[in-house]
Amino acid sequence: MTQDERILRELAVKYREAAFTEENRKKKELQKAVNDLHMIRPVVLIDELPWHELDINGELTLMCQDPYLREIEAQMRQMLYRHKYIPADLVLPEAIRVEKVIHTTGIGIGIQEETRATDAANKIVSHRFIDQMEDEECLELLHNETITYDKEESERRYNLVANMIGDIMPVKLIGSQWVFDTLWDDVAQLHGVENLLIDLILRPEYMHAIAEKLTDIFLDKVRQYEELNLFEGEQDSLHCTAAYTDQLPSGEFDGVHYRAKDVWGRGAAQVFVSVSPDKRAEFDIPYMCRAMEPFGLVYYGCCEPLHNQIDLISKIPHLRKITVTPWADYQIAAEQIGKKYVASTKATPASVAMSRVNEEEIRKELKMIIDACYKNSCPFELVLKDVSTVSYHPENLQTWERIAMELIRNL
Repeated sequence: MTQDERILRELAVKYREAAFTEENRKKKELQKAVNDLHMIRPVVLIDELPWHELDINGELTLMCQDPYLREIEAQMRQMLYRHKYIPADLVLPEAIRVEKVIHTTGIGIGIQEETRATDAANKIVSHRFIDQMEDEECLELLHNETITYDKEESERRYNLVANMIGDIMPVKLIGSQWVFDTLWDDVAQLHGVENLLIDLILRPEYMHAIAEKLTDIFLDKVRQYEELNLFEGEQDSLHCTAAYTDQLPSGEFDGVHYRAKDVWGRGAAQVFVSVSPDKRAEFDIPYMCRAMEPFGLVYYGCCEPLHNQIDLISKIPHLRKITVTPWADYQIAAEQIGKKYVASTKATPASVAMSRVNEEEIRKELKMIIDACYKNSCPFELVLKDVSTVSYHPENLQTWERIAMELIRNL
């Protein structure tokens, strides 16, 4: 037995003990109930963590030598860490997931940027995007991606992992869980944020032409994913939010080939935090409606406050979940969302960023969110994400989790 195999087998035993429990099954049902609009109670989720700050006692230290096995090792170590220290309503998938290897040629124009970091060990950096789409001639450079599935490498990885730990934990080859359309955030990276905002006013025809082209490219990507069977139908998360539901896959699913209608779609336009509702109605919603039409259920939004634009967002087909960020008015958002959709409420990550947390402030914010959603009979999840730092104090996350779960369980 190699060292890599020994390491993974030891982790797989611990993972199995955590995943195949009644508690894990019940949490999965709680997540389904929220997403299916018959909430038993809100679910609490913690994600997007500064892992480099959390490895205090070596539990997150990777020891495998094989580069791919290190990815599987990280998958298990991080899930076990969350389960042990900040479980909240985390559901551990009942299989170790090996992702299909997918290649793309790109869309003809790439991102050029400069970055700045305050912590060399932190992947969260500041970006300055260099304009790659100065004028209409650049539209001619854009083209559909060519998606290819590397079946040979995918099966090699699957067999490598399955042969090592398959007798302990099920190993599953999965497709892509996240296929997002972030049209205007993509434009911001290709054209520059300031340029985008200025050109919405000065060159609206050009902005529409870019949006039209990129939407066509996205829909062709969806087509190729369907043809190559690259969607993952058993989604366990949707970028830091719960994805479990009894309403997917669709009734037309053949048991083998997942189509867009069998999975969640996701859209967002974070850069539109700086534009008016009228501009969102003109430049975002029509294209988002086209892009999300093929999907079974849709989650819209990321970090942008949408509380005063729910009427616009509701035009998106198959909409089921809407983000409610710390920059939104929770009360207005809950009133507008009501029973129609799930509110994916986000707590302020800054509350765990300092060396010593203010428990009273955390409790105050979470209670405000909970009260707003309950007052309006709004199904919701309570999410702590975008945690770029805890100032090397992992206990901050445990404090937040304890307070959140106390509030939820005492409802």
